[in-house]
Amino acid sequence: MKLNNLLAYSFLSAIAFGSIGCEKVLEEAPYSSFTDESVFTTPARATLALNGVYDAAQTGTTTLAGRGYPFGAANVQQGDCRGEDMVNVAAFYQFTYQGTYNPTTTNNVAFWDNTYNMINKANIAIDGFRKVSGSILPTATATQFEAECRFLRALGHLEMLTHFARPYLDGNGARLGIPYREYAVTGSATLDRLKTEPRPTVLYDYQRAIADLNYAESNLPVSQTLGPIRATRGAAIAMKMRAYMHMGKWDSVRIEGNKLIPTTLTPLTPSSTTSLIGGYALQATPGGSFGYTGGNSITSENIFTIKNDPLDNGSVNGALASQYGTNDLAGRGLVSISPIIWNRTEWLANDLRRSALYLQGATNNGTSVATGQAIMTRKYTDYVGRGDNNPIIRWAEVLLMQAEAEARLSAGAVSQRAVDLLNMVRNRASVAPATTQYTVASFATDVDEINAILMERRIEFLAEGKRWADIHRTVQDPITALRPVGIPAKVVNGNTGMAQYGFGLSVTPGQPAIPYSDYRFIWPLPVGEVTQNPIVVQNPGY
Repeated sequence: MKLNNLLAYSFLSAIAFGSIGCEKVLEEAPYSSFTDESVFTTPARATLALNGVYDAAQTGTTTLAGRGYPFGAANVQQGDCRGEDMVNVAAFYQFTYQGTYNPTTTNNVAFWDNTYNMINKANIAIDGFRKVSGSILPTATATQFEAECRFLRALGHLEMLTHFARPYLDGNGARLGIPYREYAVTGSATLDRLKTEPRPTVLYDYQRAIADLNYAESNLPVSQTLGPIRATRGAAIAMKMRAYMHMGKWDSVRIEGNKLIPTTLTPLTPSSTTSLIGGYALQATPGGSFGYTGGNSITSENIFTIKNDPLDNGSVNGALASQYGTNDLAGRGLVSISPIIWNRTEWLANDLRRSALYLQGATNNGTSVATGQAIMTRKYTDYVGRGDNNPIIRWAEVLLMQAEAEARLSAGAVSQRAVDLLNMVRNRASVAPATTQYTVASFATDVDEINAILMERRIEFLAEGKRWADIHRTVQDPITALRPVGIPAKVVNGNTGMAQYGFGLSVTPGQPAIPYSDYRFIWPLPVGEVTQNPIVVQNPGY
């Protein structure tokens, strides 16, 4: 975040601690922010400090405060609108969708500011937990709280890498990364230190994130009383899988995945396979881990999720149901499904996800705010209360990450284990899995198998914000056939309407692709960051 803001928010948050409002995120305890050592004088206050870090992950306190930055909803919306599988149908994400951002664009600045605000709060909390370990807090509790903060710190840095830095595979991590903040900035001394530290490499960032996640894995519990809205050992392992996947370290992805996934799989009955740690399993139906209810979709499939509720969420301007929800059901209808993905024949016409998770035009009330009939997601359904959680990591992602690792490590052959893992996710959405599931014979080469896994990711995680991360990591993929050109061609901003949708119907994108070589492939650093701290250089081209 901007340097002057970094100090301001640290000190102001200490004041805010004494005037907590009526919002809540975890349990019934409302909380805001914290900084100074007085916060850590009792176990209850120390716990409140930890809650403050989670709250900062859900809804930031800087630019565009309250709109779900960085992880309340914003990472989903930005990740979707940078890709081609969703259509921005209003002005909200137009800069993101069209690639017309600059160093002052509010959404980009908000992502940077609020993520580093969360990271700074995590670092302040870590210092506090270390100081009261063995006195105010039992040592084991203080260590666990630190591990939760380090998990969130890694999560923030890894998300930022996909937007503000070139991918690891471009030079094996040698390109400019982002500042990896591992100490709290609370005064002039730490501010002066920060001004001496240039941007590190992408490799350095991944190394530090993995170190944080290793610590988290070693010191987090297998389960939490509040469920997946608090970090666990399984969440740390899953996040390491994601980090190694972006690095192309497929052997490491497999090693981490083997900690979670049983050797024996039952692809035809995916819900019967339970993880080795944490009890994770697929829900029986594609929509089983979505849809706002009293429990807000906290199921065995959710490994880590950012909690929202009707009293504390990204607001009408940021919450998932508000932005993605169909206009005629009290959503705002701002982001719809693109015909680019909807029309793909690889997505079977009778796939249960088509009917269970999406609203299709006049037949079942799918409307966007701009163009009337469209196909809208119903993964998020609390249109009025806006309490839908943000599913950061699901068990389906772990299965597909491991499938991709197995396929990429198969030495040119088609991998049976990759097929089994892929089928676990795909079969759940099939009306007749025995006849439609993949076999080894379905693929002529390992590249075909990898392509099928990547397509399954696009289908399974549609409207969950993961498309951009997959584009970012595969744009320099050594298997040429898988390599995107850069930012893909898209349907014209604001242009939907049911006439474009149809199984197998060809789509002519009206917005041209932006090649990887173009400076716009990654976001600019905020202007305030580079003007106030010149040692942190701007991304080329801006």
